[in-house]
Amino acid sequence: MTVFRPLPQTGPARSDTALPLAGGWCWFSHAEVLERGRAPLVIPVAEVPAGALARLTAPRNLSDLPTTRPALMGILNVTPDSFSDGGRFLDAGQAAAQARAMVAAGADILDIGGESTRPGSAEVPEDEEIARTAPVIAALRAEGVETPISIDTRKAGVAGAALAAGANIVNDVAALGHDPALAPLVAERGVPVCLMHAQGDPATMQDDPRYDDVVLDVYDYLEARIAVAEAAGILRARIIVDPGIGFGKTLAHNLALIARLSMFHALGCPILLGASRKRFIGTLSDEPQADRRVAGSLAVALAGAAQGAQILRVHDMKETRQALTLWSACNGGTTQ
Repeated sequence: MTVFRPLPQTGPARSDTALPLAGGWCWFSHAEVLERGRAPLVIPVAEVPAGALARLTAPRNLSDLPTTRPALMGILNVTPDSFSDGGRFLDAGQAAAQARAMVAAGADILDIGGESTRPGSAEVPEDEEIARTAPVIAALRAEGVETPISIDTRKAGVAGAALAAGANIVNDVAALGHDPALAPLVAERGVPVCLMHAQGDPATMQDDPRYDDVVLDVYDYLEARIAVAEAAGILRARIIVDPGIGFGKTLAHNLALIARLSMFHALGCPILLGASRKRFIGTLSDEPQADRRVAGSLAVALAGAAQGAQILRVHDMKETRQALTLWSACNGGTTQ
């Protein structure tokens, strides 16, 4: 297998040979050729096969999301045990207030989850997960909140209840591999779905994660899960991919994936990067407390923006919006 990773560029100077990256704010004039067992090779775009170029350059058009900058997905965990904010928004009223605050701060999507998937977490019964999430979504819609809402779940029953309450997107950390009823549901409803890579389940994923080549292994996994989704009737245009930072990965694995994040554009789907406040940031910055990892989270978010990631999943909405606004202005003169 050969994968062509675009080498993204931004800024006011752009060569005549450069091509747009996924219809977004980055472009590329060269690509890195990645193959198992061979050293990476950099080639000009003129040497990239036409089929690969078509996937790398085609716009990713998810409705209601920006195309000139990454969309910001605000994390809302209505759980007692999430690693960063567990217990803070378990009350439906507090959860709705936090959602409104994130929208006011610039959220393009709200990602609402009722089951923690932190390392070592246990599965939550479906009815309890529904009771945590569906009322919050319904309350937001009743109040007139129109921001797209993603339901963060592995279960068809939870997703169905959330979609009925007004959710628009399904975000599945198991990439449709946990509940066989979820793929048909997504296909029937015609909603976007995010397929995330994870090695093992949350209870055991950090015990001893190993890969032959983490970048290519994760790529192959996501390519296979896209095929499963398409076989179930889900259009590729409605599929988002997430390399799953922190899900069955060591520090070195996480950094390798972020360093070559642009490779996942070769799948022809929008890329979601979810690294906010995660343990590897605390390890590198010597900060054990998750809510004090804002600066490190911003650095990783901007690294994702520089590689053309279309969605950044974050806790600190106001700070990320400010950082992204300044990054965009400094790179291209736009403040959008």
